Amino acid sequence: MVLTNTIKKHITKQFIETLGRPPHLDNPKTFNEKLQWLKLYYHNPLLTICADKHQAREYITKKIGSKYLIPLLGVYDNENQIDFDKLPNKFILKTNQGSGYNIVCHDKSKLDVNDTKNKLNLWLKPQSNHYFHAYEWSYKNIKPKIICEKLLEDKNDLKEYQFHCFHGQPKCIIVVSERKTEAKVDFYDLNWNRLPLRKKSSPSQKEINKPYCLTEMISIAKKLSNNFPFVRVDLYEVNKQIYTGELTFFPNAGFGTYNPISWDYKFGDLINLKTIKINKLLKFINY
Repeated sequence: MVLTNTIKKHITKQFIETLGRPPHLDNPKTFNEKLQWLKLYYHNPLLTICADKHQAREYITKKIGSKYLIPLLGVYDNENQIDFDKLPNKFILKTNQGSGYNIVCHDKSKLDVNDTKNKLNLWLKPQSNHYFHAYEWSYKNIKPKIICEKLLEDKNDLKEYQFHCFHGQPKCIIVVSERKTEAKVDFYDLNWNRLPLRKKSSPSQKEINKPYCLTEMISIAKKLSNNFPFVRVDLYEVNKQIYTGELTFFPNAGFGTYNPISWDYKFGDLINLKTIKINKLLKFINY
């Protein structure tokens, strides 16, 4: 309890610094507040498996099948185990225990190997674990590794479809596009109607066509999310083939901005904390 109270103080400080107001952690109402509550009290070991970008592959395979996995090129305990000569010309390297720890290689001949190794070495260190920055519990117990995956590409624009899922039900799709210039973020409902919601990133000025496999994507998001009160399921579509990116339990570490702020409450209403037994969940690993 002493540790929990200490973490609550730190979370409150971060919340005020980021969003300009104190959170109601004992009676949370908004999406951001409920994510903070989940950090403090929802310690389901299945979160650790699914937040681990390597272990999550087994969960995804059991739930929906291996054909939805991004092809794996290698798994390493440290940067010195990587044989760059054996890797293809294009690939992506990432660590398994965080967000944003990615190195995208479009041309191996132009890759600075020493700089790449230095970055990976830094990201593998305990202090790089997101738990020690914003108390995202899902990352806390992940054993750090490096994974190398095939680089997904789309000749037009590789889009990421982020499904916000509440108690196994997708309710909103965030589309991240135009990453090669300045990433754009747009919100859609499940019928592909654009929602009047913005975050910090600007929306696209281009028309975003409904993905060919949207119905299948929704089905996948339901299956991957049905063990959790909330999870964001990230999917890609390349040549009518769906790939699973990652499962994210605390988007923006629970400090996201929503304009208008009413959406913070709308998303918050979709998480029913009364269904969660604090630290005494029974269906942990049986997925």
